[in-house]
Amino acid sequence: MGELLKCENLAFSYEDVDVIKNLSFTVNEGDYLCIVGENGSGKSTLTKGLLGLKSPNSGSITFENGLSRNEIGYLPQQTPAQKDFPASVFEVVLSGRLNSRGLLPFYSRADKLIAHDNIRKLGIEELMNRSYRDLSGGQQQRVLLARALCAGKRLMFLDEPVTGLDPIVTEEMYRLIEELNKNDKMTIVMVSHDIVSAVKYATHVLHLHYEKSFFGTTEEYIKSPLGKYFFS
Repeated sequence: MGELLKCENLAFSYEDVDVIKNLSFTVNEGDYLCIVGENGSGKSTLTKGLLGLKSPNSGSITFENGLSRNEIGYLPQQTPAQKDFPASVFEVVLSGRLNSRGLLPFYSRADKLIAHDNIRKLGIEELMNRSYRDLSGGQQQRVLLARALCAGKRLMFLDEPVTGLDPIVTEEMYRLIEELNKNDKMTIVMVSHDIVSAVKYATHVLHLHYEKSFFGTTEEYIKSPLGKYFFS
């Protein structure tokens, strides 16, 4: 398994206040990395940096093995306005192909087949013609996961994908993500506030912390000073 993402000595700041400094980590093909940390520790800032929405003050972010940013799937946190988006489920899922179209003005037959395939994969065929705005929170997250799959061939970023979901739907969502990682060999980078689930499902953990961050396998994390605080 080769490297897909390599970050070296990253530093980010807002208004001259350091948010992240001297952070290094790698993501290999097949990894399931969970990024955790207290509020204000830099999770959102790092996500923006990895997606190319914010430039680091120093350090480097490198995509390896031919991976480009427009091949990365992304499931963002939803705003209330986005939850009320007036489009069909199929249209929302298909929009995940936008970055792959280049200058082509219309979706191709291949784009539509990929959308149908991911709709089937996530078991939402019966929702395909329904309005996205009329779905439950869990159904909407499945739709957005299918959309992210349309964009991401090898790597997918998920930003707090279970926020606001009830426990049963949360567990279903975690199971779906785990299946994508294990069965479809999709590399996952997930931002989460749920450290217990991070350790349960992830292969690696990046815990952002004001003093000293941790990066390593889940087994190493549990034995680390930061991990022992939560799992002792």
